[in-house]
Amino acid sequence: MHKRRVVITGIGAFTPIGKDAPEFWNGLVSGKSGAKSIDNFDTTNFPTKFAAQIEDYNPSDYMNAKEARRMDKFCQYAMITSEEAVRDSGLDLDEIDRNRVAVLIGSGIGGMQIFYKQAVEFYEGGQRAVSPFFVPMLIPDMAAGQVSIKYGFRGPNYCAISACATGSHNIGLAYDTIQNDQADYALCGGTEAPVFGMGLASFNAIRAMSTRNDSPETASRPFDKTRDGFVLGEGAGMLMLETYESAVKRSARIYGEIVGYGFSADAYHITAPDPDGLGVTLAMSNALKASGIKAEDVDHINMHGTSTPLGDLAETRTIKKVFGDHAYKMNLNATKSMTGHMLGAAGATESIATVLAIYHGIVPPTINYKYPDPDCDLNYTTNEAEARDITYGFNNAFGFGGHNTTIVFKKFAE
Repeated sequence: MHKRRVVITGIGAFTPIGKDAPEFWNGLVSGKSGAKSIDNFDTTNFPTKFAAQIEDYNPSDYMNAKEARRMDKFCQYAMITSEEAVRDSGLDLDEIDRNRVAVLIGSGIGGMQIFYKQAVEFYEGGQRAVSPFFVPMLIPDMAAGQVSIKYGFRGPNYCAISACATGSHNIGLAYDTIQNDQADYALCGGTEAPVFGMGLASFNAIRAMSTRNDSPETASRPFDKTRDGFVLGEGAGMLMLETYESAVKRSARIYGEIVGYGFSADAYHITAPDPDGLGVTLAMSNALKASGIKAEDVDHINMHGTSTPLGDLAETRTIKKVFGDHAYKMNLNATKSMTGHMLGAAGATESIATVLAIYHGIVPPTINYKYPDPDCDLNYTTNEAEARDITYGFNNAFGFGGHNTTIVFKKFAE
């Protein structure tokens, strides 16, 4: 069957370093850190007292009070970025067939905040205290559901959930949906809102986060020898995909093209990466095969790069294994050094970063790199952005449970 070309015509971002896509991009290029001490709840007894937060967030700036009351924050973030992506695409919704628009938006955790609040309400007030909106506000697929309801998009509608690979999985599946003629357009990405007491406590409990409380803005330092864990982040990222023919016909701005992906599993451990990188090797190798390119064709990789001692080392080793000597010739980076780890939204916002790096010919930096790790010796584009003509860019995203994704983006050319 003929596979259709899939291009990116709309972008929406809501992140700790920018509340829309242009602001997000400017934050990336300038090396802005979104991490700061938490001041909206008491962190006295927490080992980690900071996060990369959406500052000064007021839902009434983006939606009416009734809508906000009926959506957990993760869903609100998805609505905000979906609106931006739709608007940015320039699509005239009255001119397209809304039965042919897919919506694939995931969240790694879903309504964690409403779950906590309702558990307290149930404990204190019993059955009658539980809201009839509890389940609709909790379930991770509701972001995709709410977006489709708002716009009347009746195409394929669901969410993949794969922890920190969630955003990327939804983008890859949306790409498949258009390629296989199940839709002509797809709004896709990821969203997460874990920055509150129980969310912070849960990741402290597994000792995965940095405890650099004296300097939050420098705590996320991927590949640096002194890295001590990731920084919790929040937000959302959304892409509008459509067929090449549709975009060209309406003279749309095209940011880039998706040409393939690789999905795999570590089959190793629930949280730790496979030190031999077997699953990640498979994901990247399958991505090369699916896109029909060679390892030496890749110019840039936006790495998963969480700033954990084991994760950064394992990913570096795997890139060397897959790319050989060419591993040293690419510009790599880890934008989590600026945004923190946005969990289910990470793969989506980092895909946006990859697409914009290709579109603008600029690789954003990996900030906070000061002390070289001899075992992490690739070109991570440290501390300053670099100009580079990029034809093919990879985005890697990996999740607890051993879920691995690599998506291949290409500079658009007719």
